[in-house]
Amino acid sequence: MADTGPMTEAGTVERQWTAFHQWGPFGLLAVGTAVAAAGTGLVGMTAGQWYVAGALVAVAAGLQAWWAGAARGRPGPTAASGCLYFARCAITFVLTWLNPLFGFYAYAGYFGVDRLLPPRLVKPGLFLTAVTIAGSQSGGLPPDDEPGWVLFGAILAVNVVLLVVFARLADTEEARNRARVRTITELERTNTALQQALDENAALHAQLLVQAREAGVADERGRLAAEIHDTLAQGLTGIIAQLQVVAATPDPGLGRAHLDRALALARHSLGEARRSVHNLAPAALADDTLPDALEKTVTAWSGRTGVRPRFTVTGTAEPLHDEVAATLLRIAEEALSNTARHAAAGRVGVTLSYMGDEVTLDIRDDGRGFDPLTARRRTPVGGFGLDGMRARAERVAGTLTVEAEPGHGTAVSARVPLVRDDR
Repeated sequence: MADTGPMTEAGTVERQWTAFHQWGPFGLLAVGTAVAAAGTGLVGMTAGQWYVAGALVAVAAGLQAWWAGAARGRPGPTAASGCLYFARCAITFVLTWLNPLFGFYAYAGYFGVDRLLPPRLVKPGLFLTAVTIAGSQSGGLPPDDEPGWVLFGAILAVNVVLLVVFARLADTEEARNRARVRTITELERTNTALQQALDENAALHAQLLVQAREAGVADERGRLAAEIHDTLAQGLTGIIAQLQVVAATPDPGLGRAHLDRALALARHSLGEARRSVHNLAPAALADDTLPDALEKTVTAWSGRTGVRPRFTVTGTAEPLHDEVAATLLRIAEEALSNTARHAAAGRVGVTLSYMGDEVTLDIRDDGRGFDPLTARRRTPVGGFGLDGMRARAERVAGTLTVEAEPGHGTAVSARVPLVRDDR
């Protein structure tokens, strides 16, 4: 709930001032009349003067009562309020002329002048009030002699100076109030803009979360597709190749050897499928380090293809994070699979290098090579060759480069951060 304390307090003060401006003149009129009646012995008044004074007091009270009802809903000065002010000044001046003790009522002219008079008439109205009050304070109007006039002039000057001082103070306070109102308005606008910015930021944040979730889902789908391609698809391809040899050869011994290889590939592919269901970590890394797993992979690949490989490890081997090790192993498997399908190579070299904060995997062959610029256009729909290897490397903040030229072999190099296994 918003804090409405200051607003409530301001409204209360405004209502109190409104009540004072409506009913305060009654109190000043009553005080002036009571003091004048009590001081009859000090200031002699004839019976006729008292009748006139009584009539003026009644008129002043009637005017003020009328204005108390007519002023409701009229916060600013109007023609009627100006007439009321100057009529009250005239009545006060006459009452003070008859008896200076009526001057108490004249002070009503100092209060609420900005509510009754337009700005151009405020100073004349205050000056008339100051004349009446100065006459009351100097002993009555008109002064009896020259010293009386001097006293009247001095008192009038003091009242005028006080009016100027208080007017300056009021103007300063009004300027401060206006500045405060402007500041509050600017703060409200700033708060509104800030709230709008926060709402927009919350909406953008929600949108980004949705996009990130969708991107994560798409990335996971791509990773699973590449995982299936690198394991089951390649295993099935190898099985088919081995069975084709069995079907085509009349040599029972050679057929038996290829059949055994097909069975081994089938068992391996089954293990990969089961592993994919559990945690998607390569089965070759379950019990071996990355160098050992790579060496076994290269050896098994050589047995299936008959190509002479060379596997080398440089630097100090360190245990790698599972995701990093799995990425390099899958890249090696895909690169070797591509070599077997397309390169017609006689020699293959696989090098795993530990270099400070990086690990590099290089697969080179002396096969027919290809043009890297046109390789992607020739890739079948759904293939995960070079693009799949590159995506795997980028997934662990690595890079993959391919150097190839028709007739001069191919070199695939994957560089990934050396993220150690903290277990």
